[in-house]
This record gives sequence, C-alpha cells and structure tokens, in this order.
Amino acid sequence: MIIYKTEAEIQAIKMSNRIVAKVLAGLWPLIKPGVRTKELDDYAEKRAREMGAIPAFKGYRGYPSALCTSINEEIVHGIPSSRALREGDIISLDFGVLYEGYYGDAAVTYPVGKVSERAQELILTAEEAFYKGLEQMQEGNRLSDISNAVQKHVESHGFSVIRNFVGHGIGHSLHEEPQLPNFGNPGCGPKLRPGLVLAIEPMIAAGDWNVQILDDGWTAVTRDGSLAAHFEHTVALTQRGPEILSLTDEEEIKTPYLKENHYA
Repeated sequence: MIIYKTEAEIQAIKMSNRIVAKVLAGLWPLIKPGVRTKELDDYAEKRAREMGAIPAFKGYRGYPSALCTSINEEIVHGIPSSRALREGDIISLDFGVLYEGYYGDAAVTYPVGKVSERAQELILTAEEAFYKGLEQMQEGNRLSDISNAVQKHVESHGFSVIRNFVGHGIGHSLHEEPQLPNFGNPGCGPKLRPGLVLAIEPMIAAGDWNVQILDDGWTAVTRDGSLAAHFEHTVALTQRGPEILSLTDEEEIKTPYLKENHYA
C-alpha cells in the first residue's frame, strides 16, 4: 500500500534528506587516488551522527556499514574496506539516514581523478536519466512514465538500465511501496498524486544489464565486467509539482560533478 505524506511529513523527510545531501557533498573533496573506502564510510557515519541522524543502512538486513561504496563494475551495495581508490576509477556512493523518525536516501557517482570519456558519459547519463524521470513526476501521470523516461534516455546513449534493482517509496521506512523500476512501458501503474514520496534512482551499465552478487552476499556487479553508475534523489510530489528533497540548504543545484563539468 502506498503511504501518501502530508505537507508536514514531507518537510520532515526533507530534513532527513538534507543531512544525506550534506554528507554526500562532504565526501566529494575526499574522492582522490589513495583514499580507502573505509575512510569514506567513517566520514559519512561520523558526519551524520554529528547532525543528530542515525545511519540507515548500518545493520539493515545485516549490512555492515553506514555507506555503500561501489567501484567501477560494482553497481550497488559495495562494502567499504581497505581498498584504495585509483586514478581513473569511478565510485558510486549511496547513503541514507534516519532523523526524527523519517528516512532520507540518495546516491551519486563520482570520478576519481581523470576518467575516460566513456566513464564520464556514463556518470552524466545516469544523472540526466534521473532528471528525465523527474520530469514525468506530475499529477495524473502513471508511475511507469517515470520508468520509461529513464530507460529511453539511458538506452539512447548506448547504455543499459539494471533490471534487478529498483527505486522505491520512502519516508516512515527506508523502503516503502511502490517499487519503481528503471524500465518499462509508459502508462502503467498507479496514478501519481500529491503526497507521493519516491527515491528515483537510475542504475545503469556501460554493457549488459545482467547482475552477479559477489561472495560477500551484498556487492552487485555487472556480469560482463562493464562500468556501472548510480544516481538517486528522494523526491516528493507536492501541490506545486515535484520537489527534490535531498539537496543541501546552500545549493538547489545538481551534484558537484555535473555542475563543475557540464554546467559551469
């Protein structure tokens, strides 16, 4: 059952998501060759707790860390470790918190130093696909209109959408109904109406969309070893239209990567 949120609840979810946004923005300057993913995890957890939030992923269904750090062919749920970032890597950071009873969740893919043009295009396409989906989050549209817009944009660039993982409702719980695939025909699913809060999160691959789970039981990788990117915001449909909740107080903008490289 979809839980529609009141304006007051949307504002509370926004507070949680702004903490997530601040953590992800704070991680950006740390993304350099030689940095270990455990250091990123330590920063994310410490910063969230300083702001009064509880890391939402740590302990969730047994996940051992606060932050998901997925490198190169890793799509989602990469576990932080002593692994060091290398020049040319790309890393997806997925983070969530619980703050005063409400959840926030967002993700971004960052380049590590200088990356290939293909990797850069993959990162940009994942982010653009989110905004294509967001354009369809309008009252009266159907849920799959978002899915279809994401898929069309990703595939128009020669990439594929991952089909094993989906976006989702969020608010009182980390994962709520409805599930939101990143593919499908338009005009299907429930009609969108104010009060709906979704985590829209394109997960895309440079090659095939098939997935394999590593022996750690969490890390999902592309089966063909191709690069993957992940981009996510929590969004509310209000009486005024869609609103991105997972932005910082200081910036109603796109991520540092997209802004600096393409919107300067």
